Amino acid sequence: MDKTEFKAYRAKMLDIPSKRGDLRAEAAESVDSPGFLLTSVEKLAGLAQARSLWPVTMGLACCAIEMMATAGPRFDLSRFGWEVFRASPRHADVMIVSGRVSHKMAPVIRNVYDSMPEPKWVISMGACASSGGIFNNYAVVQGCDHVVPVDIYLPGCPPRPEMLINAMLELTRQIENKPLFRHREEIARAVEAAALAATPLSEMKGELA
Repeated sequence: MDKTEFKAYRAKMLDIPSKRGDLRAEAAESVDSPGFLLTSVEKLAGLAQARSLWPVTMGLACCAIEMMATAGPRFDLSRFGWEVFRASPRHADVMIVSGRVSHKMAPVIRNVYDSMPEPKWVISMGACASSGGIFNNYAVVQGCDHVVPVDIYLPGCPPRPEMLINAMLELTRQIENKPLFRHREEIARAVEAAALAATPLSEMKGELA
């Protein structure tokens, strides 16, 4: 995909409401690419990583039932090469936090995350994992991003298996476009600068303004 095709693809994706205001994509466009050869190596590595994701076997609450159903024959994660749920975190590269995270469980989750080799990614599955959900009390962590860095937030209570598949597909798109070489630092700085300059969530009133 050359630069012209990529811009056309970006314009098409911006028609989708969930893709508007993608800080990472906009920052990546503002940074010069490392050159044809290194860009090709990045794309090849991204394709290989994105199509061989192995989730770690870990379920916390009712969202885990939906995660199990996703790996079953009806929804069939094996179509995408993700059906290998590993019992050891040392064999996995994706953590799906499926359910509420109690303060007692938080250090265990962090220990599992730290045991996973790099590169690794995290999907926060469901409202309880993403924000505490209905459990706004002393026992539940109000969002697993207090414990591990999250790449994809998946809403719902619980989200259906199709939604988890969509989250995994969105993660593969992120991995495919993940920079590997020196310009990744420039992209990270550009993303951070754009995030700091963005309108705070507290001021996003939408149609209520």
